[in-house]
Amino acid sequence: MADRAKIAVFGAGLIGAHVGGRLAAVADVTLIGRPWLVDAARHGLRVSDLEGFDRRLGAEDIRITTEPDALAKADLVLVSVKSLATADAARAIARLAPPAAPVVSLQNGVSNPDILRAHLPGRVVLAGMVPFNVSQPEEGQFHRGTGVGKIVVEAHDALQPFLPLFAAAGVPIDPSPNILGVQWGKLLINLNNAVNALSGVSLMEELRQRDYRRAWAMCLKEGLALVKAAGITPVDPLPMPLDLMPAIMSLPDRLYGFVVSQAGGGRSRVDPLARSSMADDLAKGRPTEVDQLNGEIVRLAARLSRTAPVNARMLELVRKAEAGAPPIPAKLLVKELRDARQA
Repeated sequence: MADRAKIAVFGAGLIGAHVGGRLAAVADVTLIGRPWLVDAARHGLRVSDLEGFDRRLGAEDIRITTEPDALAKADLVLVSVKSLATADAARAIARLAPPAAPVVSLQNGVSNPDILRAHLPGRVVLAGMVPFNVSQPEEGQFHRGTGVGKIVVEAHDALQPFLPLFAAAGVPIDPSPNILGVQWGKLLINLNNAVNALSGVSLMEELRQRDYRRAWAMCLKEGLALVKAAGITPVDPLPMPLDLMPAIMSLPDRLYGFVVSQAGGGRSRVDPLARSSMADDLAKGRPTEVDQLNGEIVRLAARLSRTAPVNARMLELVRKAEAGAPPIPAKLLVKELRDARQA
């Protein structure tokens, strides 16, 4: 590896732009994204977070392009494309990236690393999990609005040379021997992405409404039971046990606020502007990743010869929202899910 590592972020969206922007302080970073990213960063890139970090990057600090040819000199490839584009990304990596460059998936869901491996035989492909949410409050700004903790990546010797770089950049990596449990734990938390998308409000406002929290709790409870039935032990991604979260989410507002505040050390861990990536996709008229989140629970249920009516209904409702249906009030959303569960 050269004096400054060359890192390519392939499919750089909100997460990829934020992580890549942080890494630009310690490595030669190229963001490979869609034209909207190039347009958004035409006056420079701004990377910030809820702890007060705020840095502006110019053309001399980071390269931003739509061309996958930039993979050719990468020492490390971070994949952050939407799930529907994973196979296409893998084919481009196979064609262009050096065979020795490790490939790390920083994507939602649990299936994307397997899709990458299927197209990249013989290469090091590692699953990863990003614990935080990133939004774009203004053009060119990529703001981490939630979450604490480290990016978790499947443990592998090929990762070791890069760990000091991520730590120095303020986006440390925690290598994990149980990445499957980590992925499923994050997927269960990400079942709230659909709730937030359907609510039409920010994450903070959504979580202030008990019925939206109840909707998330119903999705989570159903998913948690199925994951355990499959013999998977999910890793808690938040500072509260997954087993207790359905009950915590269903608490009255004041008690919920107290419990969450205590778990977060007395501070709010959600920026007022934060919203889920699925909400962002709906707002921009893009297909969502609901099939890789709630749909994954539905498929797991089918493999176990069971059903997942709550998550199946969420899947239907998001599909309707993609087709133009308006946001759903909290009480109506809970009724939809209860009706589905009782049908």
